[in-house]
Amino acid sequence: MEFFRFNRDIPFMSWRRPGAVISIVTFILSVYFIAVNGLNLNVDFTGGTVLEVSYSEAADLEKIRTILAEQDMPDASVQNFGTSRDVLIRLPIKPAVSSAQLSEIVLTALRQADSSVEMKRVEFVGPQVGAELLENGALALLFVSLGIVAYLAMRFEWKFGVAGIIANLHDVVIIVGCFAFFQWEFSLTVLAAILAILGYSVNESVIIFDRIRENFRKMRGATITQVIDSAITQTMSRTVITHGCTQMVVIAMFLFGGETLHYFSLALTIGILFGIYSSIMVGSSIIMLLGVKREDLVKPEKKPLENDGAVV
Repeated sequence: MEFFRFNRDIPFMSWRRPGAVISIVTFILSVYFIAVNGLNLNVDFTGGTVLEVSYSEAADLEKIRTILAEQDMPDASVQNFGTSRDVLIRLPIKPAVSSAQLSEIVLTALRQADSSVEMKRVEFVGPQVGAELLENGALALLFVSLGIVAYLAMRFEWKFGVAGIIANLHDVVIIVGCFAFFQWEFSLTVLAAILAILGYSVNESVIIFDRIRENFRKMRGATITQVIDSAITQTMSRTVITHGCTQMVVIAMFLFGGETLHYFSLALTIGILFGIYSSIMVGSSIIMLLGVKREDLVKPEKKPLENDGAVV
């Protein structure tokens, strides 16, 4: 299915040098912000107190956030849990206040606004658990990355594996860099979004790489630049349809998903936009830099052997 088709190939590879400058600058800035600012880790990683409260009617989450902000808890995470009447509240660690005292302060403040509120459970998540989650998340990213490299190397050729993983890690670092620069809350849902983007972005790279392989077979007299430009141009309609439909769903989550899905959908949006860019400009440029050629993907035809003028 195609919405449109180009009559001529778009010269994407003629823009690879400006694209390389943009990629290198954004990558370095992202690494800088991660190193200097760090991530604004939420309770999932830093530890804290988790409260579950219940109301007689649907809870007003914005009102609860306002009440907690008045109690000097502006960084509290508030979301529905199960039903609209049940609310999950995550509070970061306060050195001078114990978990029991913190839960009592919150319950008292909430009951002043609504006497029907009841405390269902209180849990304390230690920083050690958060450190383990962060370590496991980093290991998950590492194993996914290694799996992508192995898959692309077996499916195509090692040069495509290197290009694909650099393009995908480029997206991951930029997403994390945006969260470090703006100090957006980094939670387990954001980590899940990053893992999803890794798989999503590699799918786009595989489509382009597969078309490059086909074009090497069809366009025998073409240069590498012509082959890659043709492959990207041929997949543009599919890219617009796929990413456009995905982005519509993500925007719906961003607008109507509430605080729980806010940063999750934001990370997906950044990842989708940079995933398109990296698959076209980063991955394809790197395989050119590594010197991919037709012989890497298409086995040369065997010439018939001659013996005393007779073909064997």
